[in-house]
Amino acid sequence: MRNEAAQRVELVFSLFDANGNGVIDSDDFDLMTDRVLRAASASDDGAKAAIRAAFRRYWTTLADELDADGDGVITVEEFRPFVLDPVRFGPTVTEFAQALSALGDPDGDGLIERPLFVSLMRAIGFEEGNVHALFDAFGPDADDRITVAVWAAGIEDYYAPDLAGIPGDRLVAAPVA
Repeated sequence: MRNEAAQRVELVFSLFDANGNGVIDSDDFDLMTDRVLRAASASDDGAKAAIRAAFRRYWTTLADELDADGDGVITVEEFRPFVLDPVRFGPTVTEFAQALSALGDPDGDGLIERPLFVSLMRAIGFEEGNVHALFDAFGPDADDRITVAVWAAGIEDYYAPDLAGIPGDRLVAAPVA
């Protein structure tokens, strides 16, 4: 696993630990889902249901794969080796990437405007300056929009253990002012 990927894993774990108790559990995914849905108030019910299902699958995949002792929590030590395994976790990441990027396109034109992108990423817990840096790295058009496909691919790349120098690395950099 590349160092950049390891840094991405650590950040994802800290964001998924939405209640800050040092482990990931079902309540964390409920908290994050609620925050994201509040940021996506203009999205239709289908897109909201898809992201809710994607978050739920994310949790159940983690719990099924990692919670061997059945205590209902995932530690960072359990999380690290698993989340970047494309065989074990790839379909879950794909579902999540498609659902989140679609949520950012409430008008269905295939484009995501910066303000909604920032709101959704902030709802997940990313630093605002880093979110803007990521959006810029995706190469927005003259109207400051990116495509749904670019964002979905960027999310999938974020979880790839062998990639470095990707737009998503901007999320783990020191916060941008």
